[in-house]
Amino acid sequence: MRIGELATRSGVSVRALRYYEEQGLLIPERSPSGQRQYPDTAVELVRFFQQMYAAGLTSKNIAELLTCHDAGHTDEGQRRMLRAERDRIRDRVEQLQAALHRLDEVIAVTDTHP
Repeated sequence: MRIGELATRSGVSVRALRYYEEQGLLIPERSPSGQRQYPDTAVELVRFFQQMYAAGLTSKNIAELLTCHDAGHTDEGQRRMLRAERDRIRDRVEQLQAALHRLDEVIAVTDTHP
């Protein structure tokens, strides 16, 4: 598929796809005329990038994750990075849950006082 179709199917901009390419995360094939061509599997890969960026990972971390995934194994440094990112995300989820609880408390109080 061409870059515009990938953008539409994955829900990201063409500019984001070009950024992923610049970062070495997404490597398209080229048609004889030089147009980018992506396999259908690129849609899920781009969604994965979006999730990891939303979780706060860097392009470098995402590239390491791709290496781990593609190889099917990790070295000690990669496992340390994966655990550190998991722990950071878990801490952030706990902070967000605490904020959500406080908001629920405020809503409950204000619902009783119009």
